[in-house]
Amino acid sequence: MSRDDVLAKEVLEGFRNSKLDEQHKALCEWAEKLTLTPVKCAREDVEALKAAGWSEEQIVSAAQIIGYFNHLNRLADGLGIDLEPEMKPE
Repeated sequence: MSRDDVLAKEVLEGFRNSKLDEQHKALCEWAEKLTLTPVKCAREDVEALKAAGWSEEQIVSAAQIIGYFNHLNRLADGLGIDLEPEMKPE
């Protein structure tokens, strides 16, 4: 969405070492935690996102988007559905 191909590549290779600003890195950290270990997510994570500059409405929207993509990926994996050609890993 940034239209910055270099940034997109950096984020794809590892957001922690990218030139993303700290606010967006905080969101990526939380998205990763919500995806990989949702049981470890707590109210403190939400408060940390708010401290990083995200509003509660933005955090709820992000959670819905992250959850939706996680849901679709789990369905596709569980049913053995192949990725679309443009989405296959290189």
